[in-house]
Amino acid sequence: MPNGVRGWADRVAEKLAKAEPGWHYANLAIRSKRLRHIVDEQLEQAIAMEPTLITLYAGGNDILDFGTDMDQLLAQYEEVVARLAATGATLVLFTGFDVKVSAVLEPLKKRNTLYNRRVRELAAKYGAVLVDYWCFEAFHDRRMWDTDRLHMSKAGHKYLAAQVLDHLGVPHKISLKEWEPPARTTLRDWERRQRRWVNDWVLPLFGRKLRGVTLGDSLSPRWPQPVKVPRKGGLKKLMEPRD
Repeated sequence: MPNGVRGWADRVAEKLAKAEPGWHYANLAIRSKRLRHIVDEQLEQAIAMEPTLITLYAGGNDILDFGTDMDQLLAQYEEVVARLAATGATLVLFTGFDVKVSAVLEPLKKRNTLYNRRVRELAAKYGAVLVDYWCFEAFHDRRMWDTDRLHMSKAGHKYLAAQVLDHLGVPHKISLKEWEPPARTTLRDWERRQRRWVNDWVLPLFGRKLRGVTLGDSLSPRWPQPVKVPRKGGLKKLMEPRD
């Protein structure tokens, strides 16, 4: 839970266990990791688990790095996809959403378009399930995003979990509550939010880039080894303290 929000993958695992008891679940993801880190730290470990279902959502952090070579990134991405597809597991791939963070990042939109096109091609080539995140209109609502504007809010995670389950044909009752239309924002409120966002997120982000560190450097995977997901109580039950 990198921003204190239960992620979409945990939600998907719990619904899988309810639909078909006996599921085991591991989650090796760590926020801010680049694709090369996933290859070095997670790929072999994931394959060794002999999974029947794999979700791969990677490359977005690389796109945000100004020095990224997109040809090299996408070639490495295909190598990962090919390795995972060769396991025989059901493989789920994701395109990336064009997050409207700031006009400063608009030049990176071309990279995202290129990345999404290649992900779609590879999903077709390797027979993967494609969750085309780019097409989800619901994510144009800023309430689907956390205060950093890059990571999803609770509502965003719930919506993405529902989409993944729908693509897998798994029954669920996940739904978003009906929201009122966003309130009109005054110029003063907009400027206040912009200043807070720059101070709280943008400046620290550039500071970390200058120091060569990320928010994920001190984090560990939440579920590094497969755990049997309880049909009742879900993953929360596994986290309850025992006497």
